[in-house]
Amino acid sequence: MGGRYRVSVDTTEVNRSFPFATIFNFRDVGGHHGHDGRTVRRGRLYRSDSLHRIDGTDREAFAALGVRTVIDLRRPHEVERDGRVPHFDGLTWHHVHPEHAEWGETPYRPGSDLARYLADRYADLAETGTAGLARAVGLIADAANAPVVVHCVVGKDRTGIVCGLTLAALGVPDEDIAADYALSTEAGERFRTWYEATSRQTGQSLPPLTCPAEAMTLFLAELREAHGSIEGYLRHAGVTDAQLAALRAHLLT
Repeated sequence: MGGRYRVSVDTTEVNRSFPFATIFNFRDVGGHHGHDGRTVRRGRLYRSDSLHRIDGTDREAFAALGVRTVIDLRRPHEVERDGRVPHFDGLTWHHVHPEHAEWGETPYRPGSDLARYLADRYADLAETGTAGLARAVGLIADAANAPVVVHCVVGKDRTGIVCGLTLAALGVPDEDIAADYALSTEAGERFRTWYEATSRQTGQSLPPLTCPAEAMTLFLAELREAHGSIEGYLRHAGVTDAQLAALRAHLLT
């Protein structure tokens, strides 16, 4: 059986204890230090790979989290292909698709700089997907929606961008954001093992499943260079000052 792992405030220690059998990249985004020495609250924001596979004992474990809101970042054809999170009482599903080019249009070339490749893909998404990213962060900012789960297919790229922007707006240092992002490497291998065991083929178009921390630090640093700050980028995307204030009010303690 798989499981949920939790990132401790000290990111050099990772406590892994996760109960899921067919969800491989589910974890609490909380526990990091943010603005003014405050801590990102646990149990309010989770990140995951696709939730459409929840079944059997996973239903009970997921229900125990009390999730109110699921933000599904997948493309429309991915939702149509695989389906959405199953019904749970009190849960609202939001399909939020940040517009971005298909990865297959600019495939990764083995042997090249993976961190640079990923940071460029993330920058492209941040440029074309402003409306979707602003909507996702706005939903996270509304305390009435918590607990929230953000997910895409594998839970590393689109989900990593949304969670990275959110944590940066909360004042979490880039190195801690990148350390959390890099945890998806191990999760990606669990996903690949399951995928191949079910007799499916990953296909050549599947993005690399490794998540070098440098990809996230490059992305955040270059976004600041372009917009002055992460908050500057989020305002450019459409997030309001009131939403940024609300984000900090309910996610920092």
